[in-house]
Amino acid sequence: MSETGRRRAVRKPPVRVDAVLVQAVIAAALSFAHLHDLAVAAGQDGWKAWAYPVSVDLLMVAAWKRLRSGESKAAGWSWFLVALAASLGANIATAGLLDLSHVPPWLRVLVAGWPAAAFLGGTLLAHGPATDRADVIADSDVSDTPAPAPAPEEQHEVEPPVRARTPELVAEPAPPSPPADHVPAALITHARKIATEHHTRTGAPIDTATLRARLGVPAPLAEAIATHLT
Repeated sequence: MSETGRRRAVRKPPVRVDAVLVQAVIAAALSFAHLHDLAVAAGQDGWKAWAYPVSVDLLMVAAWKRLRSGESKAAGWSWFLVALAASLGANIATAGLLDLSHVPPWLRVLVAGWPAAAFLGGTLLAHGPATDRADVIADSDVSDTPAPAPAPEEQHEVEPPVRARTPELVAEPAPPSPPADHVPAALITHARKIATEHHTRTGAPIDTATLRARLGVPAPLAEAIATHLT
């Protein structure tokens, strides 16, 4: 292949402009300016007026990330609506419905108290409760682990019955159940969720056989887990 052909082969495709992305940038810029103007009218001048729109946008991004992660959607939606109300309120206030030269006292109070609310919301969204994240990690670990396949039954050759030489069959003792304190905590947490879902759906507590089938674990381990659910 010639040098010209190689350059054509490795040439990157032209960059395409996404109309939705352009529209989002324009809307964000306008909302940014309206929040700045409202902060100035409420007595926040200089760099403080520019910090207000940044605070609103960062809170909205943090709420959007929480919604995408699937954790605590109620908190994500709550703070997303708070940031949206702040942005939308600034757009409406600066559209001529409010005299920016005579801002009412209640609006000055809201603007002055916004940094504390934004700090609280951003902290709660960025640092969620550790128990929720541990449950999510435990659920993903248990769901990703395939259930152990049953061992194939061994084929034994059947010998002709000899009454004089046939010993009496002695039942083998069942394998002992593992101690209850040796059951993994993540497996117990997952079992409790399954038991709660079963009780909500059927109205009756889950039995050991159903718990074993849902978890895909041996019977002794299922019995040990069941002791933690009572």
